[in-house]
Amino acid sequence: MKQAAPVLIFALAALFAAPGFAAPETYVVDPTHTYPRFEYSHFGYSNQIQRFNKTSGTIVVDRAARTGSVHISIDAKSVDTGYALFNEHIQGEDYFDTAKYPTITYKSTAVKFDGDKPVAVEGLLTVKGVTRPVTLTVTSFHSMPHPMLKKDAIGANAVARIKRSEFNAGKNAPYVSDEVTLTIAVEALKQ
Repeated sequence: MKQAAPVLIFALAALFAAPGFAAPETYVVDPTHTYPRFEYSHFGYSNQIQRFNKTSGTIVVDRAARTGSVHISIDAKSVDTGYALFNEHIQGEDYFDTAKYPTITYKSTAVKFDGDKPVAVEGLLTVKGVTRPVTLTVTSFHSMPHPMLKKDAIGANAVARIKRSEFNAGKNAPYVSDEVTLTIAVEALKQ
């Protein structure tokens, strides 16, 4: 019995120290530092980059277990082209149709890791009532205590390419490119 006690204590210590038992960490999106953007070719003249000004959501990361989840909600009416008349135009029925579909969402189905860093997020993007699978490639990920807020924080940049026409928003293609590059710059604070 004396010999079993140290073995049992060692086994329990190893069990609780195992990386698989690390707790998932939940982060809330910082709306003042999170701006989804979309880029497209405008008649071949130039690539236009627009953004949304209101985004919310949560990100859960368990680096030890290499799992996570992402849920992002974008206020489609917050689209910002830098020109009020154009903002109204792309909120119309031919594009975002914000009167019927005021919110764009992205919900992950899987997060892929390289070591303890996420490198891709597979998920479902819903635009204008249409839901399609979209994989975001994480081009950067950083985790550290926020120097001003004194809370743990994460930040990432992610990118994907989609076709507007697959979301019933393909008017004027191919003059205005059907292919759109989505870029999400996100920062989130630990809860």
